[in-house]
Amino acid sequence: MPYFSTYEPRAEAEAVRLIERVDALATHHDVEHGGVRVRWRRFGNDTSNPPLVLLHGGHGSWMHWLRNIGALSAGRSLWLPDMPGFNDSDAMPEPAPGQPMLDAFLDTLGATLDSLVGVETGIDLGGFSFGGLIASRLGARRGRIRRMVLMGSGGHGTLRRMKADMINWRAAADRDEERAALLHNLAALMLHEKSSIDALAFAIHDISCHGTRFRSKEISQSGGLQSALDTIGGPQLLVWGEYDVTADPRPLVGELVRDHPLREGTVIDGAGHWVQFERADEVNARVLRFLAEARA
Repeated sequence: MPYFSTYEPRAEAEAVRLIERVDALATHHDVEHGGVRVRWRRFGNDTSNPPLVLLHGGHGSWMHWLRNIGALSAGRSLWLPDMPGFNDSDAMPEPAPGQPMLDAFLDTLGATLDSLVGVETGIDLGGFSFGGLIASRLGARRGRIRRMVLMGSGGHGTLRRMKADMINWRAAADRDEERAALLHNLAALMLHEKSSIDALAFAIHDISCHGTRFRSKEISQSGGLQSALDTIGGPQLLVWGEYDVTADPRPLVGELVRDHPLREGTVIDGAGHWVQFERADEVNARVLRFLAEARA
């Protein structure tokens, strides 16, 4: 019987132990800016290539990239933050009068990154979902972006294809009801195949949702992706899952890459929104090939 329809405490416990084992491979860096502490994890330490920085999605954490860490850190330093207001990082305070929250968020994220890799260091930058839009906005601000890699990015401003309403898991009466709501949301938004909703997917989603203290949905749906990518320029890889409910991937990819010879679009068959988890091997191979092509 598939995991999503049962409660298997031993499977959940093993998934948490796997997350802990991967976390133990990282070097943790807590960096403060404006009174906000941001937790960064570095995997790998190969300086022969530029750092690769990947940002997680809304209701997420560094664990959104758990199935990609080994492959993508093999030949470089891979930097994964818990962005402000997520998981192990501090929440964002109310911004100064007249300053939009997104500006304060980008200030904090960018300053802590630059303190770790260096202000003048060229980086490869990417993100997933909400993190895709944040990566594009951060890249447009920062410059020195060698290439971009986005997965199911938010900010495209086109219609979503949601077929089921999300359930407010925070309103659950008990843990069983909460677990059922989280599993429902994984199927409704994140993953296409029910078999993909395994103990690891649930553990990542469960831990990350409980650690979220930042409202990202309105930002993700606010648009601005295209203009930010145009500002950055350079080689860009845009990836969506075939069944991503946050967009209609094929026409969107076609529109985004049209008249942009350095911009590549890929739709991964059989995958949902969390494409780099559901089709990790295929995504890892595609990203590594793109990075190698760009160096050549």
